[in-house]
Amino acid sequence: MNRKAELLSPAGNFEKMKAAILYGADAVYLAGRSFGMRAAADNFSLEELAEAVAYAHGQGVRVYLTVNTMPREYEYEGLKEYFRALKDIGPDALIIGDIGVLSLARKMLPDTELHISTQASAVSSYDCLAWQALGAKRVVLSRELSLDEIRAIRAAIPEDLELEAFIHGSMCVSYSGRCLLSNHIIGRDANRGMCAQPCRWNYSLYGEIREEKRPDLVIPLEEHGGETFVMASRDTCMIEHIPALMEAGIDSFKIEGRMKSAYYTAVVTNTYKMAMDSYRSGNYQYDPAWMEELSSVSHRAYATGYYFSNSFTDANTAADNGYLKEKAYLAVVENYDAVSGRAILTQRNKLVEGQHAALLTPGSVARPFTVAGLKNEAGEDIPSAPHPYMTFSAKMPFAVKKGDIVRGL
Repeated sequence: MNRKAELLSPAGNFEKMKAAILYGADAVYLAGRSFGMRAAADNFSLEELAEAVAYAHGQGVRVYLTVNTMPREYEYEGLKEYFRALKDIGPDALIIGDIGVLSLARKMLPDTELHISTQASAVSSYDCLAWQALGAKRVVLSRELSLDEIRAIRAAIPEDLELEAFIHGSMCVSYSGRCLLSNHIIGRDANRGMCAQPCRWNYSLYGEIREEKRPDLVIPLEEHGGETFVMASRDTCMIEHIPALMEAGIDSFKIEGRMKSAYYTAVVTNTYKMAMDSYRSGNYQYDPAWMEELSSVSHRAYATGYYFSNSFTDANTAADNGYLKEKAYLAVVENYDAVSGRAILTQRNKLVEGQHAALLTPGSVARPFTVAGLKNEAGEDIPSAPHPYMTFSAKMPFAVKKGDIVRGL
């Protein structure tokens, strides 16, 4: 089955949303200041939400608003006020994980699509059909499903019920994010958007775990130089399996990362967009440079999650908690003069004359170049652009355009 899959990118703030849109997202997902599962992201005020929706719609991009916490009784009056405000803002869909929230949204926002969050742990066609009967247009599938299981669900549900699946980014070791560890240890409820990610912490444990009736089931607790990460998952990366994903009947390919940088959003969106476009061209060929691009952003070691396994195997468990750091986000292009070959840039991290860098532009992998001809706004030669958000110009060896990103090598 070959449905037209949407590329759905994270938008933790306005800058990240613009990066997602410029680099190829068909839709973005974001949150307001309340009722979203990423309370630590910048998120959007009501005024910013209205501006973001208008901007995205002006670019032909859809906006999905996360309302996927599990509110307690006393929070519903606030939720009703929030929904009343959303009537005039007009997001294309709400992503919801709680049946009470779903019922209220259906009554108060009858013209807004309802998408069921992965928090709802939908793992079968029966789940999907039940949600559809309650008003859902789309179901974000549980992350614990294999590709074969997704194909089977697609075959058993109506064509007009959409499926969404995470294809890239950080994954929670708990079942579809249903975790009480953070709440238990420091009182921050993961199911209400405040997860402190204690599964990533380094615990001082010694010896081993043995189950009473299964003496052969042993989990060592001291490993990797005395550090233990039995609860930490690798990041999902499905860039090498785009044809299989495109043919599985998934309607929306979702990238995790609202708390990551605008650079992360741009690179990951751009890479999957290139791969999906290559498949649609009818002349698909995997490009190893795509993995090199995805390796340039902040991430843990990559794996394919549950797509090809029905268990959380050693291949999906992190050997350590360290992030592989992303390349430095050096500057963004604001303007370009083709006659002089000079670009106006805004600095994000220190840039120096003679530095080896790379330029990322929508629709292609990054191109290496050497930084040259740095001048300040007065036109004076400068050895470096040291100050955050300093505006300067540089001589470019090739044509560039607004929004292109200069990164380190």
